[in-house]
Amino acid sequence: MHKIVFFNNKGGVGKTTTVYNLAHMFAELDYTVLVADFDPQSNLTSMFLDTDRLIETLEDNSGLTILDAITPIAEGAGYQGVHVEKVADKIGLIIGNLALSLYEDKFSDAWLKCLDGDVYAFKVISSFKTILEDAAAKIGADILLVDIGPNLGAINRTALLSVDSVIIPVASDLFSLQGIKNLGKTLVNWRSGWEKRKSAYTKNPQDIPTDIASPRGYIVMQYSAKEKRPVKAYLRFANRIPKVYSEFVLRTHSGAERVDDDPNCLGLLKHYYSLAPMSMEAGKPIFLLKPGDGAIGAHVQAVKKAYQDFLVLTKKIIDVCNIQKNAMTQP
Repeated sequence: MHKIVFFNNKGGVGKTTTVYNLAHMFAELDYTVLVADFDPQSNLTSMFLDTDRLIETLEDNSGLTILDAITPIAEGAGYQGVHVEKVADKIGLIIGNLALSLYEDKFSDAWLKCLDGDVYAFKVISSFKTILEDAAAKIGADILLVDIGPNLGAINRTALLSVDSVIIPVASDLFSLQGIKNLGKTLVNWRSGWEKRKSAYTKNPQDIPTDIASPRGYIVMQYSAKEKRPVKAYLRFANRIPKVYSEFVLRTHSGAERVDDDPNCLGLLKHYYSLAPMSMEAGKPIFLLKPGDGAIGAHVQAVKKAYQDFLVLTKKIIDVCNIQKNAMTQP
């Protein structure tokens, strides 16, 4: 079971929408998917759940969210289990919670105490790993997709310690380029910091995370000719992404000259305009919208194009991450 986090400290790049649609495309390809919402904004959760169910999950002591799984660990009682919400055929969800942001300081404090070999601190830092592995085992997941917030805080550092790979959704603008640089530098610092802390752990090394997630590529939210910006402005920044990603994330200097030629570019996705709100209203991915959902006229071709885009992207992720179906889930 392969665990992937989608991360960029630049917000507004379509990260959460991409994760939502990818989860459904993996399911279309007959993979069992676990989706974890570790972004305190919980936008991914609101995409999967209707309003009534969302209200139920946020009631005190519901036992249904990520917060309910983390709290016993943080309070020293040990892991008590996690709820996995079935949100579609072959898709399970670890429900987000706005109050997760209150744990930023707890994860930060535990990170510091790990330097002294504090066993309790290591349990806190390993909490996402424990939760994800248990949840994945419950549903026999082949693939795990994690959504996190657009920042470089302690919650996200803990999340990146708990997965195998990181994929960066980016836009073609100056701020996204800076976001790639920031993320690349941060990954290096987190990785070296964790190596120091691992050496202080005297218990079973399998109980704690092995390393920070490995970078597997990026996804570009592609320019559309309907936007006001000219194509030249889009290409000005898009074609800088390969070298910036190569230098700051991969720590090499062999980036491609054009984004279209870069093997690290996993896909180019359009904004899909009116399909996005239509998808939210229908409660389904944009590439499965039907005429009954409002996808008529020109939307029909847009839906077909979206299906092809996400199919190509999903297959590319399967390839670069070497994702295999569990023996129990294979036909």
